[in-house]
Order: sequence, then structure tokens, then C-alpha cells
Amino acid sequence: MSDEKEEVPDLKESAASPEASVEEVLDRELEAARVEREGLKTEVADLKDQLLRKSADFDNYRKRMMKEKEEARLFANTGLLEDLVDVLDNFERAIRSSEAARNYDSFHSGIVMIEGQFASMLERKYDLRRLESNGKPFAPELHEAIAMEPADPGQDMVVIEEYQKGYQLHDRVLRTAKVKVGPATPAATDTQN
Repeated sequence: MSDEKEEVPDLKESAASPEASVEEVLDRELEAARVEREGLKTEVADLKDQLLRKSADFDNYRKRMMKEKEEARLFANTGLLEDLVDVLDNFERAIRSSEAARNYDSFHSGIVMIEGQFASMLERKYDLRRLESNGKPFAPELHEAIAMEPADPGQDMVVIEEYQKGYQLHDRVLRTAKVKVGPATPAATDTQN
């Protein structure tokens, strides 16, 4: 009989073993969850740090772009202004020359020469061209009619007098010419051709 006793397992030990293994499993799962949680906390902290760094980088980039844009705006016309200073120098020389000579004709020719030089420089360097209007057909995209002579209905209208020149920058009208419009006459047609 003693052999029979050894074969029968103790109920307390078998009952304790499954509980112990459930507790051990739960402890292992809890520990794994804690480790995973710590890992997620670290990952979240790293992502927050990256976000703050990216945000700071973007803010610095935005400030740098604003500063560069402001500098570009302030100094965008440097080349043009350097050219205009030369024209101012020529005007000063013409004025000094006229004060000494008191000769209207030489002063007038000097001013005409400066105006031609100035217009030529603007066209050559900046592609700013004057619009030729006198004798040309009236075009509302190029001309602003501020005066008009009466004409018969359907009669072609041309620019008969230019009060203020118009200008074109590259292919865009910078300023329309202020003109007087009237009917096309044979003399205006001949001038146009």
C-alpha cells in the first residue's frame, strides 16, 4: 500500500502549482507591460523632443526668411539707384555750368543730352521703353484719353496729342500715356505710316 500513496499526488501541491503559475504568468505579463510602458514613455519623450526641435528650427527658418525678405526689399533697387546717381551727377554739372555761363542754349542742350542719356540707360539696362503715341490708333490698354475732339460715329480715332508719355517695362505696360484723341485725318494717317 505504501506504493499507492506515493503514486497519488498531493492535492495541496497540485492546487498550489496552477495558482503559482497563473501568478507567475501575471507577474511576467505585468513586468512586460511595465517595460513596454517605460519604452513608450521614452519614445513619447523622444518624439516630443524632436517636435520641439523641429518647431524651433522652423521658427528660426521663418525668422531668417523674413529678415532676408526685408533686406531684399530694402536693397532691391540698388542697381537702379546707382544708375540714377549718375544722372543726378549730370544734372548737377549742367546746373553748375549754366550758373557760370548763363547761356540758355547750352543749358537746354545739356538737359536734352541728359534726358536722352537717361532714357537710353533705362531702355538698355532695364528694358523700360517709351510708348510712341502721336498719330497711332487709340488703344485703351496703352492710352488714357483725357481729351477728345468730336468725330463722326464709326470714324477711326487716333492720338492727336500726347500730354504725358506712357512706358512699357518688358512686355507689360507700366504707365499708360495720357492723350488727346481725335478723328484720323489724312495728315495723321500719313504720319502713322
